[in-house]
Amino acid sequence: MIKGVLFDMDGVLVDSESFISRAAIIMFSELDIMVTPEDFHPFVGTGENMYIGGVAAKYGLDLDIIKAKARVYKIYAEIAEGNLNPLPGAHEFISRCRSKNLKLALATSADKVKMEINLREIKLSPDLFESIVTGEDVVNKKPFPDIYIKAAQNLGLKPSECLVVEDAVSGIKAGKSAGSRCLAVTTSFAASSLGEADWICGSLADAPEEALLW
Repeated sequence: MIKGVLFDMDGVLVDSESFISRAAIIMFSELDIMVTPEDFHPFVGTGENMYIGGVAAKYGLDLDIIKAKARVYKIYAEIAEGNLNPLPGAHEFISRCRSKNLKLALATSADKVKMEINLREIKLSPDLFESIVTGEDVVNKKPFPDIYIKAAQNLGLKPSECLVVEDAVSGIKAGKSAGSRCLAVTTSFAASSLGEADWICGSLADAPEEALLW
């Protein structure tokens, strides 16, 4: 029986992909490396270490990832301010979960600084979640299940009692590996790539009631 919901953030609650890729592109351009938005797609949902580091490796760049992330987050904060929007149904779906007395956790591969920017910009209070786990809290990022196992444990639940809400292939793999059921939204990947999920929808505004009724 479902007792909790574990939310990914980017691509599920907030439309941030174009902003973080633009920030990273600017950072790389400052190093005289010209990259494209498509370069980042294989690393969506894996956390900024891989998101930035994977592209750096593709171009043979030996990158100081700590310094690079700090620069990307600074640019991201500047271009995201006043421009980030919650994805359709995000606030309403959280309210639906609350009305069913489900425990909620945020489990994002992003670092804490990005999580704070996103929640602030989309006016989503961190207090809505009984637990928040970021990429800084686990060693093995998605597609490993660690972040969802930890998020469920923080709620006092088993992963099998939780619904994972994801948009990325790596996130669905993480959720299923943890033993959770998964609801996928097609904001970042086509439905054909998310077939491992138990339910698939276009956005949380279209989330099937069955995903909260098992």
